[in-house]
Amino acid sequence: MSVTAFLEYLRLEKKYSSHTIGAYAADLRFFADFCAAEYDVTDISAVAYPLIRSWVVKLVDDGLSNRTVNRKIASLNAYYRFLVRTKTIKVNPLAKHKSLKTPKKVEVPFSEAEMEAVLRSISYEDNFEGLRDRCMIELFYATGMRRSELINLKIGDIDFSGNTIKVLGKRNKERIVPLLPHLKAIVEDYMEKRKEVATTASGDILILVKNGNKIYETLVYRVINRYFSEVSFKVKKSPHILRHTFATHILNKGADLNSVKELLGHSSLASTQVYTHNSIAQLKEVYGETHPRNKK
Repeated sequence: MSVTAFLEYLRLEKKYSSHTIGAYAADLRFFADFCAAEYDVTDISAVAYPLIRSWVVKLVDDGLSNRTVNRKIASLNAYYRFLVRTKTIKVNPLAKHKSLKTPKKVEVPFSEAEMEAVLRSISYEDNFEGLRDRCMIELFYATGMRRSELINLKIGDIDFSGNTIKVLGKRNKERIVPLLPHLKAIVEDYMEKRKEVATTASGDILILVKNGNKIYETLVYRVINRYFSEVSFKVKKSPHILRHTFATHILNKGADLNSVKELLGHSSLASTQVYTHNSIAQLKEVYGETHPRNKK
């Protein structure tokens, strides 16, 4: 079965984004080029593990990080699992493959003081871009949504009477998050300014650039980096760190893991638990203040 059929499966059945499918396609094409050049093999569906292992060795020798190599192997593994499922091959050659060890990725969230500073101390310009930028930061911090989810957020997704926001997440999975009163007021103020730049091409998209087009990924990143650089010395300042911050702060305030899972749109608790390690410090503090055995 062809790689094309696999990519169609990812698009139609798994509902992956075009960006994700493109990454899978690139990884498979990269492997196919290696097989053809090094072993004169043109059908990657029929390879054995030793050939794949030699590709892994070459990737490492070429200086790719273990994390990048694991991602490429994951793409290949997904392809072979698909071939087994469709009875094209009997055995997945990667069935017993062990991922390369990678250092634990620790992402440091913004502190509550840093969030307070960026939302209360910075003077946002009283124009379309100033109100839009603040609205974006408030949306990220109040909802924990992903960058792609904010970019594609529509005015119709916001229920001002019911005080909720409908977020369309990965694989077109919808979730409902609360629209907090202060956020509602900020969104309403921004929407008034939005009228000044909106065109017929803008449609129902909420967040726009000043020519009326939908905002794009690199601009979202630049906006977050710009404002947080004024209040934080952290190396990484991105929409994902804001999502991380949202999860960490509400966990620190006592939210249960299942609730955070639903708010983030995770399919399993395992995905959410990555956010709990930053709550350990808070847990230790509460434990130290309240446990009877710690009383002097």
